[in-house]
Amino acid sequence: MPITAQHVRDTLTTYLDQHPQDKDSLTALVTALGDSAETIASRKEFRGHVTAGALLLRPDGRVLLVEHKALGKWLFPGGHLEETDETLMDAALRELAEETGIDPGLVTPDSPIPLHIDAHPIPANPAKDEPDHQHFDFRFLFRTTAEVGGLQAEEVLDYSWQFTDTLTAEPLRSRLLAVPVH
Repeated sequence: MPITAQHVRDTLTTYLDQHPQDKDSLTALVTALGDSAETIASRKEFRGHVTAGALLLRPDGRVLLVEHKALGKWLFPGGHLEETDETLMDAALRELAEETGIDPGLVTPDSPIPLHIDAHPIPANPAKDEPDHQHFDFRFLFRTTAEVGGLQAEEVLDYSWQFTDTLTAEPLRSRLLAVPVH
């Protein structure tokens, strides 16, 4: 069963219960849920749509980044939701496995609540007939001792394990630094 607007709302509510200070930064997501609730999970909803990301942490305190081919940036593994995804966390784990070749059985979810939700602009992509739009990225924390198995060449150019203190985006950096490493 595809991810529903109610699942997105419930996940957002639970997240904001833990991180009420993020409410203002997620106003666009709340508005999009009001305006386009039934299509918020569709990549064809160009008022803004939900995506899912994986923050993969190793015991040495490093987090995985991948070089995204289309955007030319280093990002956390993640992407668009698919009809087969039942939860946002499932989508994040599927994207992680697709982009990195890491077996999902070697990955442990830290919490069903995202560690961070990020709203960010995506530039127009004429090749895909996509205008500028917003991504509302629900980022879940996972743990592993596994190595990258193989990159999804269509979307990912390279990967890097980075110490969390080298990240600059707040509040994500602070939240990752507060996570106990084991």
